[in-house]
Amino acid sequence: MSKMSIASKEARETAYWIKLLDASGYLDGFKEKNVLLKEINNIVNILTRIVKTLNEDAN
Repeated sequence: MSKMSIASKEARETAYWIKLLDASGYLDGFKEKNVLLKEINNIVNILTRIVKTLNEDAN
């Protein structure tokens, strides 16, 4: 469970940095920007659900 929790935190941090790069205009020329943002959000959501399910099962 702890490794999934770490993975979730790392994914959220990655999402933060990608959003920061986007807000700064650094990703303006990147054609796949919207796909990248959607994918990292999907990964964060999946990992969050896994961690929540593991926590519920542990209790």
